[in-house]
Amino acid sequence: MAILEISVYDWLALACYLVGITFLGLWTRKKIKDTTDFFIGGRRFGKAMMVFFAFGAGTNGNQAVGVAAKTYSNGLSGIWYQWLWLFATPFYWIIAPIFRRMRATTTGDFFEHRYSGRTAALYSFVGILIHVSNLGLMLLATGAVVEAISGGVIRSTAAILVTTVLFVAYGMAGGLAAAIITDFIQGILTVILSFLLLPYAFRLVGGMSGLHEKIADEHMFSLVAPGEINAFHIVMFALNALIGIVTMPHIMGVCAAGRTEMDGRVGFAGGNLLKRVCTVAWMLTGLCAVVLYPGLSTGEADQVFGLMARDLLPRILPGLVGVFLAALLASVMSSCDAYMVSSSGLFTQNVYRRFWVKGRDEAHYVRVGRMASLLVVAGGLVFAFAVEDVPSGLEIFWKFTAMMAAAFWLGLFWRRTTEAGAWAGTMVAFAVLIVTNQAWFDEWAVDHLPHFMIWDSQFRVSWQMFSYLIAGFGTCLIVSLFTSRSPEEKLDRFFTCIHTPVAHDEPHTTEPFTLPEGVEPVSPKKLVNLPDLEIPKPSETDLIGFAFFWLMVALMVAFVHWLAGMGA
Repeated sequence: MAILEISVYDWLALACYLVGITFLGLWTRKKIKDTTDFFIGGRRFGKAMMVFFAFGAGTNGNQAVGVAAKTYSNGLSGIWYQWLWLFATPFYWIIAPIFRRMRATTTGDFFEHRYSGRTAALYSFVGILIHVSNLGLMLLATGAVVEAISGGVIRSTAAILVTTVLFVAYGMAGGLAAAIITDFIQGILTVILSFLLLPYAFRLVGGMSGLHEKIADEHMFSLVAPGEINAFHIVMFALNALIGIVTMPHIMGVCAAGRTEMDGRVGFAGGNLLKRVCTVAWMLTGLCAVVLYPGLSTGEADQVFGLMARDLLPRILPGLVGVFLAALLASVMSSCDAYMVSSSGLFTQNVYRRFWVKGRDEAHYVRVGRMASLLVVAGGLVFAFAVEDVPSGLEIFWKFTAMMAAAFWLGLFWRRTTEAGAWAGTMVAFAVLIVTNQAWFDEWAVDHLPHFMIWDSQFRVSWQMFSYLIAGFGTCLIVSLFTSRSPEEKLDRFFTCIHTPVAHDEPHTTEPFTLPEGVEPVSPKKLVNLPDLEIPKPSETDLIGFAFFWLMVALMVAFVHWLAGMGA
């Protein structure tokens, strides 16, 4: 028996999951007492929960769909549509303690205490834009998979709306605590999602040797292809990812919702390393789809993940499609609720509370945060219905993340960075992004720029990233040199907090960038002994973890390179 082309067993499996996870999210509502609980989870989670929170918040169905679709069209090099973060992973070990030491609720607090409330408001706008685009992208991918699994009976629009209602229900109720608790369960299901299809897909195509036999173009098995995804493309995507990751609003929760700095380190770096492993499975799924579903158009390639689930899983066991859908919705909902909550936190803490309504009780701001969540979700729905396909939507999202990167990184390590420089760098980066996205600019580029900057009659995305990064950082640096610096007292408070480790039993503060009573400030040992540079000398823990994750990165690249030649 089937309802809407999906078997009763699958519907039962899906319903059990959705009811259970929604109830769990709503149950966390009773733990919400103030904005710290709602927006940062009360800073009460250990390493295991933080690993799966980082994994769940950063891993979702749109990534599986995007990698599979890009691999279908470009070959194995499509893995870089998520492995762009691979080379940033070791740096997460270093970044996480910095966020925890801010003693802040949102990343907007960084921009307020480093520059001003106006700059925090600017970041709130950019941060919400980042999450609105990513949220909409995830919903778009979910709709594509559900429509493919149901053979078109369940339209993408309906799937998007139902998914939205579910994650809004428990995300608005439980805040970030709900996101972290449900991510623990949903992270496990996402791993299942990533590897469930592969054994059966390989059986049909004849394994790696069968893929080599049936796919004539050997460039399809290259990590660095001569076409769109060349070496410079990979370098710029990785650089953009590292530079932009810190401005994603949910990263504050991913790094700082743990009890200690080590909880944040292990969670952020370990959870994302687990994600890199899953990316290999998504890439192999897309490669198998080249043989199983030849001749799909660019838009139809978004559906290959769902098509394989629909055709392969029912042959194995009744109900597996339902488990697959549950895992997909788990990955999407876990990320959507985290993004929704962190975005509403930006608006509530850095705009509403800062400029509009001051001095109200915590319950009032929690209510405002919940209402702001609805507006963020509405923006995500608009993006989902406006973007052309998942890979192009991913590129838009990545570009947004780097718009305020200069203001963050220069402000973190260089005392001379000014508010005027932060604004100028951001505005110029946006201007370059907008100009290089225009059709008339593509026409000009084709006629006047070297051929290696052009792909498919357009200015290459990699060179566009290079352009706005150089423009943004250069402008921020130059303007800062010629404008008034921030007051030394403000800078001292900021950098003292950044350099002072969080003690295991340190009480939480309600004021960001404030050391709790009894905590002695630490004078850092600088890596470069210049007055205006604030680059601390790395500790033994920093170096050991950094080296370990670089080793993991090298092993993963070597494994995929070996896998690509297997059976050739």
